Amino acid sequence: NLDTAPEFYDQVITTHSQQDRFDTLGKVRGAGIKVCCGGIVGMGETRAARISLLAELANMESPPESVPINNLIPMPGTPLADAPPIDPFEFVRMIAVARICMPQSMVRLSAGRQEMNDELQSLCFLAGANSIFYGEKLLTGGNPEAARDMALFERLGISPA
Repeated sequence: NLDTAPEFYDQVITTHSQQDRFDTLGKVRGAGIKVCCGGIVGMGETRAARISLLAELANMESPPESVPINNLIPMPGTPLADAPPIDPFEFVRMIAVARICMPQSMVRLSAGRQEMNDELQSLCFLAGANSIFYGEKLLTGGNPEAARDMALFERLGISPA
């Protein structure tokens, strides 16, 4: 992931630069591997910073084939443990702008879905999300149980493929 906008990057990440991320993405593409690259929202960034992140992704030589939009899962003991949650409508706007900017990419609802109600996830699908990360565990946090996802898909008339 690029994680966040260039202008906000050094406020949340100190172990490497965003250029290091771009270098890694170049090596991935150079090896013929499809790119999965997105970011995390809800870390205290502004709306302008969120748009800047999407602009970075959309303006890559080839936008990522997969663009996960992660909603921060605050973890106890981390600097962002007390980060205020992003407004749900701001999250939906992020999905909509990602869809508009990267029409060929899979826009994925990713981390933070466990804390989202069905209505918020539904709005995200209407705004342009066309994929989720499926399974009960992500790297650091939980994910909705498979049965919950399937029940939501059934309610929405979505057929997983």
